[in-house]
Amino acid sequence: MQKKRRRRRSNPMILIPLLIVVCVALYFFGNFIADPPTPLFQPTVTATRDPEALFNQAASFYESGNLERAIEAYREIVMVDAGNPSVYTELARLQILNAEYEAAETSARNALLLSPENPDALAMLAWSVSFLGRSAEAEEALLRAINADPNHALSHAIYAEVLADQGDYERAGVESRTAYDLAPERLEVLRSRGYVLELTGNYDEAIDFYERALAINGNISDLYISLGRAYRALGLYDEAIAAFVQANALNPSDPLPDTYQTLIYLTTGEYGKAVQSAEKAVEEDAANPYRYGNLGVALYRNEQYADAIGAFAYAIQGGTTETGGIVQGLPLDYGEIAQYYQLYMLSLAYENQCGESLRVAQSLLANLQQDENATYNANYAIEYCGGVAEAAAAEGEEEGDGVVELTPEGGLEAEELTPTPEE
Repeated sequence: MQKKRRRRRSNPMILIPLLIVVCVALYFFGNFIADPPTPLFQPTVTATRDPEALFNQAASFYESGNLERAIEAYREIVMVDAGNPSVYTELARLQILNAEYEAAETSARNALLLSPENPDALAMLAWSVSFLGRSAEAEEALLRAINADPNHALSHAIYAEVLADQGDYERAGVESRTAYDLAPERLEVLRSRGYVLELTGNYDEAIDFYERALAINGNISDLYISLGRAYRALGLYDEAIAAFVQANALNPSDPLPDTYQTLIYLTTGEYGKAVQSAEKAVEEDAANPYRYGNLGVALYRNEQYADAIGAFAYAIQGGTTETGGIVQGLPLDYGEIAQYYQLYMLSLAYENQCGESLRVAQSLLANLQQDENATYNANYAIEYCGGVAEAAAAEGEEEGDGVVELTPEGGLEAEELTPTPEE
């Protein structure tokens, strides 16, 4: 029979020294072991910049005409003062002056999230979407702004521009004068008054208001473009070119100064310069078919018919550019688009590509019957290509098959076909 083992009773006095050793060890490790190393790639904390310093920096950039740097400074201000709607409205204003209309709309809407009936934010929203072609939305926002503050000069000024773009010059004049009475020294108000005067043909007065706005800040590209337009309308081409050159220097990525210079050089017969300016505009706005159309006109006038065909092909048919951009072709219509089609047709004819030239001619005759220029040029192209065919046939009978080139002498050369800038 196996005996059960007896269980030994523990002696509590033996455990006391062991507990003391454990406590000492815990104290030692808790107080003297170094903190664990920081894991690799852990983001470091960036010191927050002083908002006042950023405001001063942004103001300095704005005064010097460096709108891109001013915008960057305001983006930093947003990071440290995200709850302030005025930060977003000022950012939107700078973005509009720098032709960043989509970004300006976003900034204005951010301001409205913080202050839904803020007149400054509503005005900036209206101004941005008006440049994006949404005039009804702009008018709605402006009426809300004026309802919130009837003496809000900026809203009246922008409303004047929206109305002028719609052709409502009488109300535009009232709104621009109201804005001027409320804030006669505000840059946007002077710009608006000048714009209404420009669109109503009062170019001398428009120039005066644009120059007064430039006296407040002489480094705003948009104001020089406006000034140049007014000079161009008066036929003061040297002054206009000088204004567009200044606009280009302040904002080299804007295609409008180069486009306007192209149109002036076409008018003055300086076709080589027109080609150079049009090429720059294409580089700056490579997805815009109107830029290619203007380049085609300049190349045509400079008798570079083969090159003109390539430019017009992008404008009319669209395609993918060398840099991968997508150009949407312009469907046949009256106005400057009809001009592109006509000069494309003539260029094709002069390069003995009569099959495509005749196709365009037939399209012009079928769709633009009310356009005397288009009808004349289409018939001329048909006659010209018929002459090429007859000459080729005659030459073939005498000397065998060959290609005969005729010198282009027809087309509407007496009546200049000059495009207008597409903004």
